[in-house]
Amino acid sequence: MPDNMIALLAGHHPNELGALPDFINQNDPRPAREQFDANYQHGGGWRPMKGFTQQRNRAGKPGIVLEYPGDPPYHPIASWPLRHELIVVYRYSWVAIFNTKDGTFEVARMD
Repeated sequence: MPDNMIALLAGHHPNELGALPDFINQNDPRPAREQFDANYQHGGGWRPMKGFTQQRNRAGKPGIVLEYPGDPPYHPIASWPLRHELIVVYRYSWVAIFNTKDGTFEVARMD
């Protein structure tokens, strides 16, 4: 993954991403979910966890800050595009894949 494709939020270091960017190849036609699943086998692959919701932004539209019942909001530390998807990394090894066409998303822990 070219570093110039990754948007790292202020106050965060590339080391916080670990090997996650290496699991995605822009030239691979598969979606992010399939690439993470195939390339992260030692960690169990891509296993989505249900229950996450998106905070609404000022315009009332879903944003990329995640919420999970009983937890404080999860703010992104980095993101990068993959065709019609946006991959977003959060603290505590949470990774979300947002479909930019239809707004759906999945979240998995990849530690």
